[in-house]
Amino acid sequence: MRSNREPERHHHRVVIVGGGMAGTRLAQQLAAAPPAPGAEPVAVTLIGEEPHPAYNRVLLAEVLAGRYAPEVIALPAPAAAVHRLSGVRAVRIDRDTARVLCDDGRGVPYDTLVLATGSNPVLPPLRGLFAPDGHELPEGVHAFRTMDDCLALGAAVRPGARAVVIGGGLLGVSAARALTERGAQVVLAHQGEHLMERQLDPGASRMLRDHVAALGVEVHTECRVRGLRTRPLDGGGRAVSAVELADGYALEAELTVLACGVRPRVGLARAAGLDVAHGIVVDDELRTSDPRVFAIGDCAEHDGVVYGLAQAAQEQADVAARLLASRGSAPEPAPQLPERPESPERPGSYTGTRTLTRLTLTSAPHPLDLASFGETTPAPGDDVIHLTDATRNAYRKVVVRGDRLVGGILLGDLGTVGALARTWEGDEPLPSTPLLHLLTNDGGSCS
Repeated sequence: MRSNREPERHHHRVVIVGGGMAGTRLAQQLAAAPPAPGAEPVAVTLIGEEPHPAYNRVLLAEVLAGRYAPEVIALPAPAAAVHRLSGVRAVRIDRDTARVLCDDGRGVPYDTLVLATGSNPVLPPLRGLFAPDGHELPEGVHAFRTMDDCLALGAAVRPGARAVVIGGGLLGVSAARALTERGAQVVLAHQGEHLMERQLDPGASRMLRDHVAALGVEVHTECRVRGLRTRPLDGGGRAVSAVELADGYALEAELTVLACGVRPRVGLARAAGLDVAHGIVVDDELRTSDPRVFAIGDCAEHDGVVYGLAQAAQEQADVAARLLASRGSAPEPAPQLPERPESPERPGSYTGTRTLTRLTLTSAPHPLDLASFGETTPAPGDDVIHLTDATRNAYRKVVVRGDRLVGGILLGDLGTVGALARTWEGDEPLPSTPLLHLLTNDGGSCS
């Protein structure tokens, strides 16, 4: 879908590569922002590789489970003033001529370029994943990152199908629950010691594992997958038949979901000569090593951190919108990267995101809510308040350092999460009343 309005030359031309959550939010904000005094009006072009309207990827598991139709999770479309190119892939950045070259042959000129290229799913080095000299996944093997992935997996699943989900992080747990709701017989194979180890401690993970198992998911942790077994198809090609573990045991599989993490998409930036570490390196104004090029979202690395979370992508888009709406046509000098500037922090700059992970496993009969934020592993000298209530399937833990709340894990009833998150996000001193009150909005048994 394309608007009929091409950017005018007397406008400051902002080209955004990436039509996902970060790029779409930035386009929306820029289109709505009045130009600052003395700044040129902004003309926005959004280049999106996916043909679908932008969507909330956090809710893809709900689409897979059949709870939502794809259009329900669509994001509001950018204003009509945004020149949107859908189903178009940027293939090269020509910094000398300030143009983005696309796979349909066009060159899109820019005054400011914003890379919001997101991330790709990690495809693990499994024996049998690809045929010799081949690049196609076997039939029945799916990544789970995009709407196309979700729709293909949803079309393939059927009641009674044997499915193996490889990876027990947030995405893997969500996919396993969704497939179970669709009637599949699901095995979740996770190499780590416990599920969602980036967000949960062992105690909380045990409770999550019990809940997932009660839904009908067979969970294996400390389980290394070695390869896939496939069978030939009559019309050519291969289909997955089993997932082979390191000990030689094989899990029968008609469907296999790869939920092994993501990797920032940095190919465009690296080929253009921009500074790239794990992600595209940006400063506190989200600028890359080229002052005309910015990066936001899953592809950006700020102060050594690639967040890979929707919350951070949205915050970065908002900061970039404020900065770009207020700047004139002349770019400022680029900072030396990756070192952080020593000058005092400027208002409106990006200083990092304090991330809170939320997950609701809404499967009947007993839904489970989960929240994790900040530092959940205590350092020496930290205080830990820990409550469990087995009868209510509740687990609560917070970490306190001095008079500050630095992290927490909550499972079950999340009635306290709002107040706790506000205290943590604001970095506010805790009251002098007993710390137990942080977790006891409705009681609990101390452990």
